[in-house]
Amino acid sequence: MDTAALASRLLTEHPRPRSVARWRYAHWLAVGTVCLGAFLGQLTASITALVFPALGRHFGAGFASVEWVALAYLLVLVALLAPIGRLSDLVGRKTVYLGGFAVFALASLGAGLAGGLWVLVACRAVQAVGGAMMQANSVALVARGVPEHAMRRALGVQAAAQGLGLALGPSLGGLLVEHASWRWVFWINVPIGVLGILAGWFLLPRTRPDDVPGEPPRPRGALRPRIRAEERGGGRFDLAGLLLLTGATSALLLALSTASGLPLPGWAVAVLLLAAAVCALGLVRQERRAARPILAPGLVNTPGVRSGLVVSLIGYLLLFCPLVLAPVLLAGAGVPASRVGLVVTLLPAAFAVAATGGGALLPRGWSDLARCRLGAAVAGAGLLLFALLPTGGVGVGATGVGGPLPVAVVLAIAGWGLGLLLPANNALVMRAIPAECSAVGGGMVNMARSLGTALGTALPVLGVHLAGAATGGRAVLLVLAAVAGLAVAVARPARRR
Repeated sequence: MDTAALASRLLTEHPRPRSVARWRYAHWLAVGTVCLGAFLGQLTASITALVFPALGRHFGAGFASVEWVALAYLLVLVALLAPIGRLSDLVGRKTVYLGGFAVFALASLGAGLAGGLWVLVACRAVQAVGGAMMQANSVALVARGVPEHAMRRALGVQAAAQGLGLALGPSLGGLLVEHASWRWVFWINVPIGVLGILAGWFLLPRTRPDDVPGEPPRPRGALRPRIRAEERGGGRFDLAGLLLLTGATSALLLALSTASGLPLPGWAVAVLLLAAAVCALGLVRQERRAARPILAPGLVNTPGVRSGLVVSLIGYLLLFCPLVLAPVLLAGAGVPASRVGLVVTLLPAAFAVAATGGGALLPRGWSDLARCRLGAAVAGAGLLLFALLPTGGVGVGATGVGGPLPVAVVLAIAGWGLGLLLPANNALVMRAIPAECSAVGGGMVNMARSLGTALGTALPVLGVHLAGAATGGRAVLLVLAAVAGLAVAVARPARRR
């Protein structure tokens, strides 16, 4: 078989078995497959930080070097989500999604076998390629694979799978590092990846109607914003836009990392921030004139989409900041590590519960916009209460908190609010995006999520480094509460035009 024939065979999407496709609840099988990828991505996000001390001891490296195990993944992920979303619209979302499982599993195997720190960092960068292939398609596969009336519930189930991955990561990572090896933190992804490939092959519907007859993609009455024809297909790939996007995100995260203790000269922070601003301005200009922009200005300028992307970024910033900050504050207050893990788990656990069933407690007629605003307000209230806990609760070396129960309660409140906010916001965004651009739109949603995750990881480290655990932690929490209020203000409905 020649190369062209092999490539054609690999890029051909095969339909599900007819017995699966004809089943009344087949769309929930597809949602379950997407949930495997959502679970795997968030498990990786929450489990990796647990191995930093072990990696430092094993490789004899400082924290500033070890943190690149996380930064390399985030930088590559943010840079590739939008272009891979564009690629998915061309070759098929199912094909790219299954390829993402394969790349992720192979890179995880290599990461566990790495003999040097920078080999591990390189494997994590390749792992991010697989993660981007999954994340750029996850929301689109759910939104286009379920009936309109079930979309919010399906997105809630997907968010719950993410919450489960976040909740299991800290406890599972601790067990693996303590009783096995840090290598198993990466090897555990391999069987999940294999399971995802098998499930996706048999349970996901085709997303390209021109491959083989039968089982066409489900049509959906999406709102149709004014989108340039070039944004739907054709034209040259926007390499300049990709480079500017990568430069802006990389420079920003490097600046935050340098300000947080990365061993670079002090003036490097200003230079990196300037570079991030220049690249961001250049990206805006490039995307307006590109024949085939990776960020699709026509989509970004659609009523409800731009605000939805901002809210998505804010939501994941609010989710990850407490996950990083709470263990530092509780450990400084003398809480044992085993109890710290249980307390922190309540945030993603409440997030998962609210994402799946939290809406049942609300009035039946409430819109997604109302759920967004209520969720952001509840999350902000929880974080504000966290900031207002007695000083002894967050002071380094303190013995108080009045026990970890108050922290557990406020984290659960914040998680519940985020579980209401994020699924409803995703539904608002995807309803405003036409079907032929769904993967690009889903990629932008996930890119906003990844930026929020990266900022949520960097902000607490910066605050604690500059002002100490007690003062810096309180300042970060107050900023988060204010940002939650911003999400309430900027949330907008998708208006018909």
